[in-house]
Amino acid sequence: MLLGSALIYTGILHLTTSRLEFQAQVPPWVPFSPDFIVLASGVVEMLLGIALAGLRRRKEVGILTALFFIAIFPGNISQYVNKVDAFGLDSDQARLIRLFFQPLLVIWALWSTEAWQTIKSKAAQRLN
Repeated sequence: MLLGSALIYTGILHLTTSRLEFQAQVPPWVPFSPDFIVLASGVVEMLLGIALAGLRRRKEVGILTALFFIAIFPGNISQYVNKVDAFGLDSDQARLIRLFFQPLLVIWALWSTEAWQTIKSKAAQRLN
């Protein structure tokens, strides 16, 4: 529920007050406009948040959420590499530290939805 709420809130920020901050994280090589990427990812975040809060098919939604966190990671890398100030991350050290939080979000999505056990079980089946 907490992760779902956080995603809904963050998705709303994508569409409203933090839109420019999120645009600063869009890598320059992305073929779409930064505004489109921010709006689209905001909608996806809200949908994932609603799905997580709804607690239906939560393992599948957990995997999708983890994949979403992986998909947006290049934006965090771009912010670090290109030295872009956004969200108060105004130093190389702050931007570098931020990179270590993305894997924690992936783990949180998998753990909180019990998708971790499903992935572990399927991996064990393939090894046998």
